[in-house]
Amino acid sequence: MSHNKPLLHRFHIWRYKHISNQNFIYILSIIVGLAAGLGAVFIKNLTYLIQWLVEGKLIEESHLGFYFVFPVIGLVLTLIVVKVFVRHPVNHGISSTLRAISKRKGLLRRYQMFASAISAPLTVGFGGSVGLESPTVITGTAISSNISRFFRVNQATRLLLLGCAAAGAMSCIFKAPIAAIIFAIEVFSLDLTLVSLVPLLLASICGVLTSHFFFGYDTILPFTLKDGFTIADFPYYLVLGVVAGFSSVYFCRSYFSLLKFFNKWESPYKKLAFAGIALGFFVFLIPPLYGEGFDLINNLLAGNDLEAFGDTFFSAYMDNIWIIIALLAGLVIFKVFATSFTFAAGGVGGIFAPVLFTGSCLGNCVAKIINNLGLGFHVSESNFTLVGMAGLLAGVLHAPLTAIFLIAEITNGYGLFVPLMITAAIAYGINRYFQPHSVYAMELGLRGELITHDKDSAALTLMDLNSVIETNFISVKPETTLGEMVKNAVAKSTRNLFPVVNDENELVGVITLDDIRDIMFDSKLYDKVIIESLMHSAPEYIYLESDSAKAVMNKFQGSGAWNLPVIKDGKYLGFISKSKLLTVYRRQLLRVSGKI
Repeated sequence: MSHNKPLLHRFHIWRYKHISNQNFIYILSIIVGLAAGLGAVFIKNLTYLIQWLVEGKLIEESHLGFYFVFPVIGLVLTLIVVKVFVRHPVNHGISSTLRAISKRKGLLRRYQMFASAISAPLTVGFGGSVGLESPTVITGTAISSNISRFFRVNQATRLLLLGCAAAGAMSCIFKAPIAAIIFAIEVFSLDLTLVSLVPLLLASICGVLTSHFFFGYDTILPFTLKDGFTIADFPYYLVLGVVAGFSSVYFCRSYFSLLKFFNKWESPYKKLAFAGIALGFFVFLIPPLYGEGFDLINNLLAGNDLEAFGDTFFSAYMDNIWIIIALLAGLVIFKVFATSFTFAAGGVGGIFAPVLFTGSCLGNCVAKIINNLGLGFHVSESNFTLVGMAGLLAGVLHAPLTAIFLIAEITNGYGLFVPLMITAAIAYGINRYFQPHSVYAMELGLRGELITHDKDSAALTLMDLNSVIETNFISVKPETTLGEMVKNAVAKSTRNLFPVVNDENELVGVITLDDIRDIMFDSKLYDKVIIESLMHSAPEYIYLESDSAKAVMNKFQGSGAWNLPVIKDGKYLGFISKSKLLTVYRRQLLRVSGKI
């Protein structure tokens, strides 16, 4: 009989008998790490191919107008691919993963395995001012999610494997395996236990080995630390931390304000036209805004200011250091505009690289100001460039440990640990004061849908309120008489609570058996008393569109009620009982803890 069973079913039976659950998770983490690494290789190579085909010597030897034309072409091609081939919206990668964790139990759709992998290289390859990190992460996590679904793992394991995919992708991109693990823990709020650490290590190792196999020992930022940290530089790193903190607040608020402005427009073609032209205009005036911007970062680290800016309208004035400082400040201010315009126009990419770009310009700018004030102070411009990246990354992403270890690993700059810690901590603290959530989690956080390290909060976030709504309540009309209610509602209902609704199914009040207990057996009052005179308002109302599970729990706690009515689109839907809510909450808490 066993031979008649599907092959996958027989595999599961064999696996349960011969491979322990923990060892199977280790195997899956290796598979996921390799898949995420290969996804990163594919996206990078496709982007480089497009850049090689598009640029050639056109931009180098021809008119600057190509800086205007190419990004717009890339955005048009991206929109065509999304509309014609993908046929689904391609949202910001890491935010999409966080939404899947909080609202879909870690399940990502199949199209997400290839959507960003195809569309992001078109955006970035043609000069869109975004990065490839988020598309790489969403590609890896989508593959991981569907592998998890195929092998029927539980929710806790599925979420862990999503973190493994993120670690594998970031490790492959930056060749920074430790920072990749910390990124998965900080951004995806994974618990750092021995059970979770080993799979993350395996996935991260697979990611970095994949990168070495395909890319050799080349890195995005090939820089070796030359100037060490001295205690005399301590005050300047404090200043850099403060500047980075407020700059990160500016970056986040400008980014969301611009996207909010464009989101009011329903037509994607209108947004493409306006935002695409605005992006082309910015890149035309400031060519360093073209593409990811890692060439500028490397030139700043090497001290090649002229090569960093390339051929611009200000090239004739580059012998003046204050012009260079002004241009660096301009890049800090306008990079967020270029990035926001790219996203608003329908471009697909990530915000990680733009943050590194902005941070490098900020750090280099601060160093140049200190060195040219004429007060006899001197700091290392390359060090400040590195630490500036960490500061802005810590603030914008709310991931200070990721920022510290990433910059240290990719630049072999462990000698800068102290200034990295100082600047990252200050920048993170300032941004956290003004911005309660990271740039990735802002939308989810404001709606109370963000998963955190707090298991209690995570269990509430993952709860689906629709699953706890009870509808077996008999409703009555306000004009119903007492006799009609006793005959048609009380006699037929197993509940002691009755919603009072009007002809439009709007809840106008509630009535309980306690409200009529003293008179419901007095037949003389059956035709004289109407329900409208006995009903009362509910102690609280649950609004399905806006209330999170945590808000609902708080309403029960504050009101002391055992049942609260649910309103959807202004209409009565049902009731949620405290007992059922707590039962589902306890079950979800066990799932989050990995106990079921």
